[in-house]
Amino acid sequence: MLKLIKLEWKKNNIGKYMRNAVILAGVLCLFMFALAYLGIANDPDTGVPDAAPGNGMISSPIELFTSMSFLVFTSVMLSSFIVSAYKNKTMNLMFSYPIKRQKILISQMLAVWIFNFVTLVLTKLLIYGCILAGSCFMVSSFPIDFNMAGLGFYIQLIVKSIVIVTMSFIALFIGMAMKSSKATIISSFLLIVLTQANIGDLTMANNAIFPVILTVISLIFAFLSICKAETSDLM
Repeated sequence: MLKLIKLEWKKNNIGKYMRNAVILAGVLCLFMFALAYLGIANDPDTGVPDAAPGNGMISSPIELFTSMSFLVFTSVMLSSFIVSAYKNKTMNLMFSYPIKRQKILISQMLAVWIFNFVTLVLTKLLIYGCILAGSCFMVSSFPIDFNMAGLGFYIQLIVKSIVIVTMSFIALFIGMAMKSSKATIISSFLLIVLTQANIGDLTMANNAIFPVILTVISLIFAFLSICKAETSDLM
């Protein structure tokens, strides 16, 4: 399986995605630093941050913007690795190999999942580290509510990253069902609205049970995406 994953990275030019991920991480880091220390979120009349209910701490916008960005980024990669391979008929060649179709699809999904999970974790660590370093010299507009010296911080960071990256499998299933790369990407935006948006004081983002349910649902959709690969026709 590891050889297949490495083959997928090589075949899809993973260096291109590494470059894009570095750019995305840099942009997010600069934006969050400006949000915390340069007052870009402050209300011009009151001078205090104009944040949605429940997003008054610095960790909330960090989690929000990294989750949004990497959910879309992961869905784009899944679209390129899998859905586009079906549409461009390159999957025909791969399925001609003496390897089970399901194993090929799993390797493609894992290649994207592993890359984005590691990248998301590193991006969050970069942002949190920069915010913490900035607090030594500047005053943050948002209260700093995280402790990078505690084990709980890293456990929570890893769990949330797993949920976000796994959630992209829902978008993949929709894209494969509709035989459309655009549908995969559009679905990721709809998932953002569902999981991150606020309706008054109601939000799913801070619900402790919702991520568990969402992860289970995402894994079910991942299973559905590959379960009939051996018998279904190519796109």
